[in-house]
Amino acid sequence: MSDVPAFLTESARRIDAVLDQLLPPAGEGAGRLHEAMRYSTLAPGKRLRPALALASCRLFAGDETLCLEPAAALEMIHAYSLIHDDLPAMDDDDLRRGQPTSHVVFGEAMAILAGDALHSLACETMAFHPGGPEHARLRSRVQRHVLGAIGWQGMVGGQVLDLSLTGRGGQASEGEVEEVHLRKTGALIRASLVVGAEVGGATPEQVEAVGELGKVSGLAFQVVDDVLDVTSHADELGKTGGKDEAANKVTYPAVLGLEGAREKATELTRDALARLEAVSSEASGDGGPLAELLRFVLERRS
Repeated sequence: MSDVPAFLTESARRIDAVLDQLLPPAGEGAGRLHEAMRYSTLAPGKRLRPALALASCRLFAGDETLCLEPAAALEMIHAYSLIHDDLPAMDDDDLRRGQPTSHVVFGEAMAILAGDALHSLACETMAFHPGGPEHARLRSRVQRHVLGAIGWQGMVGGQVLDLSLTGRGGQASEGEVEEVHLRKTGALIRASLVVGAEVGGATPEQVEAVGELGKVSGLAFQVVDDVLDVTSHADELGKTGGKDEAANKVTYPAVLGLEGAREKATELTRDALARLEAVSSEASGDGGPLAELLRFVLERRS
């Protein structure tokens, strides 16, 4: 576990360098659009989704330099989703990653446009990277995985479900909260692991197994996040704590109680690590970083 902070720091350094090159310069462009794009994307954070992609690529002994731009695109998509989720019409948050949210700094209209621009830039990045005709099919597969994860069947659809169920809290079923979490948060985490596997050269069967690992890991991640929203403070989370309960949102603590949610997180974490062990046994690369990273994020306390 001791190597995880170093791995996260190094992967974040590599991804931030790529993001700095891909994002438009801050001092140019219409209005403050470029500044708003950079403000949210380069805000301090773990860069978890790119780190998962790089660790998954390493599991299959792939060339991680080919994974940098697709991984950076994942971070752009994550940043865009946070910008839009934080809007007053959505989750109405004013704190994210320890700093004021985009719409607080730049206004709602510019925040919406910055999110739109990040989404577009992420798609453009995946369309051109890894470069070269020899990677054309790989680029297509990466786009298929990611775009399927963030649209109506994934992240966007999950947000719609979340909004439609807000106010029901403990009246919702466990199946309903699972569907929200699998789509709103879990789908992009799954895609991050799958992208790394694809770039790493995994077989179709291995990619499918990594997808199932990602599905369980994504759900476990959000259950832990639900618990932390109840038990942690804003300075630990980097965002406003206790908002889910205040809004009577559909979460695992609301449906199962705090201890039930903790038990669910433990169960899912064990499942995820068992799946990873099975995948690693047939992979040719180093599965240590991914195993430690998953333990770190699924067993975190802040």
